[in-house]
Amino acid sequence: MEAQRRDENPFESLIDVVIRPAAGVGSTGERQLEAILQSALRQLIPVKNFPRCLIQVTLQVTEMPKNDYVNSKIVQSQSNLTLLPALLHSAILGLLSAAVPMKAIATSTTLAVRNGNIVVDPLPSEADQATSLHVLSFTSQDDLLLAESQGVFTMGEWDDVVSTGQRVCGQHRQADVDTTMNEGDQNSTDMRHFIRTVMDSRVA
Repeated sequence: MEAQRRDENPFESLIDVVIRPAAGVGSTGERQLEAILQSALRQLIPVKNFPRCLIQVTLQVTEMPKNDYVNSKIVQSQSNLTLLPALLHSAILGLLSAAVPMKAIATSTTLAVRNGNIVVDPLPSEADQATSLHVLSFTSQDDLLLAESQGVFTMGEWDDVVSTGQRVCGQHRQADVDTTMNEGDQNSTDMRHFIRTVMDSRVA
């Protein structure tokens, strides 16, 4: 898409991310997520190959995980933070479907530190009760792309979170990951493999 003259950059393309909430209009929470995703996608897309262009990604949230213990209205920053992995994966798959060239793909996961244990992809109730919540994303070269954290944690816990996040993103739910997981997570799909499959189908 050609950028408007007042917005165009003669040397690189612009990345615009729009997040539409499941209900109502967007708020500061959505604007924060948009800024985070824009920064991440700029590192994946060769923006200098498309000067004066606009690459716009629109993400529609269709449903939010329900928490029986809190109001279902999404006003908590923790709830917004747990949306990041799904939004990032959707954005990458959308870009691949649109045949937008990418320097790398990336996968993301949510990690919660609760009672001294690391919980992968926590339930809403687990995220609310966690002492800290982390969203990490790694590229296909195992480089850290995105790191967002909330809560109180030690450097030792942070090191464990990064190590676990890298293993989970690199080979989703591999059997030797020593973490507390929700029921059924052992059979979860390798997200990086799935994205690569989509990419291969577009190239073929």
